[in-house]
Amino acid sequence: MQAGLDNSTIAKATVAKAYARWAPVYDLVFGAVFDRGRRAAIAAAEQGCGPLGGRILEVGVGTGISLTGYRPATRLIGVDYSEPMLRKAKQRVREHKLANVEMLAVMDAEHLAFPGNCFDVVVAQYVITAVPNPEATLDEFVRVLKPGGEIVLINHIGAEAGLRRAFEQGFAPLARRLGWRPEFRFGRLTDWVARHGGVRVIERRAMPPLGHFSLIRFARA
Repeated sequence: MQAGLDNSTIAKATVAKAYARWAPVYDLVFGAVFDRGRRAAIAAAEQGCGPLGGRILEVGVGTGISLTGYRPATRLIGVDYSEPMLRKAKQRVREHKLANVEMLAVMDAEHLAFPGNCFDVVVAQYVITAVPNPEATLDEFVRVLKPGGEIVLINHIGAEAGLRRAFEQGFAPLARRLGWRPEFRFGRLTDWVARHGGVRVIERRAMPPLGHFSLIRFARA
């Protein structure tokens, strides 16, 4: 280990380098593959805000590919650990004149620079298995949520058995290059809910392709 760097710091640097490499082609490679999940996450987030709109934090906003899908009444803040990805997001905001995007900033998902109780919904798409400490990151999401607010995740959740598990094990080398954990199981999330005590699962829905991804919603008490 490099002097002065812990495992978490090294892991974050590895993920940042991976996404810096993907930034120029991310939309082309993954845009269509993740489109259904992305649209489902947006719909769930706006449902959580209510008909008059609200304030949404999108963690891991990446190139900002989802930003154009929100209603103009929805106020958005996007953060990401990858500066190259955020440069693409800022360009997208300018090109589409997205006045409802209040801020885009480089930020660590585990240490969000926001006060508590300030967002109606936190959205994290394909993020929670890429961070070094998913539970601490989820704790931080809860901290910045208003009481009654929601967390909306879209993520790969590993199969427990069968052909899908075999496929995921074969896909593991590429997945790890993206910072994903193909072995991440849903039980890890339910264990976190039980330990935290201030949140509950309100939805889990399989998403394409072939149910490899899930939309998961939590509500804060």
